[in-house]
Amino acid sequence: MGTPAFAVPTLEALIAKGHRLSAVYTRAPKPAGRRGREIIPSPIHEAARHLGIKVVTPVSLRSAAEAALLKSLAPDAVVVAAYGLILPKAILEIPAKGCLNLHASLLPRWRGAAPVQRAIMAGDTETGIMVMRMEEGLDEGPVALFEKIPIGIHATAGEISSRLARLGAGLMVQALSAQEKGELSFSPQAPEGVVYAPKIDKAELRIDWNRPAVEIHNHVRALSPFPGAYFEADLGKRFERIRLLRTEISTREGIPGLLLDDRLTIACGEGSIRILEAQRPGKRPMKAADFLHGVRIGKGMSVTVAKDAAV
Repeated sequence: MGTPAFAVPTLEALIAKGHRLSAVYTRAPKPAGRRGREIIPSPIHEAARHLGIKVVTPVSLRSAAEAALLKSLAPDAVVVAAYGLILPKAILEIPAKGCLNLHASLLPRWRGAAPVQRAIMAGDTETGIMVMRMEEGLDEGPVALFEKIPIGIHATAGEISSRLARLGAGLMVQALSAQEKGELSFSPQAPEGVVYAPKIDKAELRIDWNRPAVEIHNHVRALSPFPGAYFEADLGKRFERIRLLRTEISTREGIPGLLLDDRLTIACGEGSIRILEAQRPGKRPMKAADFLHGVRIGKGMSVTVAKDAAV
């Protein structure tokens, strides 16, 4: 059971090791594109279809019919990786050897939907990947295996997630091998240090230039490459929503939201940041030097606009 690209390495690793997958569960395809006319299947849906595995896309797992369907597949175990739907007790009890979840944090820190993003936003210097047994509570189950990695000061959520996905695939294969031999053991999570990682809200994407530069830098990389932190600016014809993908911290000071030079250095509440990579609407990501070609943006300009400005 999985949905985003994060889950694909685990699916591929299970197949490569000879495990028999009776089905892949994923979120139902959603309309995409400017007018919502194109239906886009999830990355795990595409991978499963390519591998010739049955795909199931329930809206919810809470109905008796969904429980009956899973029971009919007679799974020894259910492997979960960033699925996105809650597994109720009736589902958790079906597989003979339980449900194993791949969670991208060092539990009990960052339980919830956005552990990588929240860790980077908080300025954490390390994170990890864990194989845990699922229980009814949110990411409260005991842990079997884990691995830690550092979070570099310029690492983005996309980079960290990709690395954890690869490590996690190996851990899950290792966990299933131990489980088959009756050698997989679990340890309860520590009762202290519990922190939750709620889903990223759209209201969080807009950059608040009154915050310190280090917080804005962490905010940008936590949301890169998607959904992307943004600001709005008049680039010559109209206000545009500019997504920031990479920044670096500077010690220069100024009025928050003011461009301090012609190299995209913007003052923050404390210090400043310099834009290294950005993306205009409908355009590909661009390095700062390329971004500056053909736009009216430079020293003395403010990128702080009213919340109801047209974009």
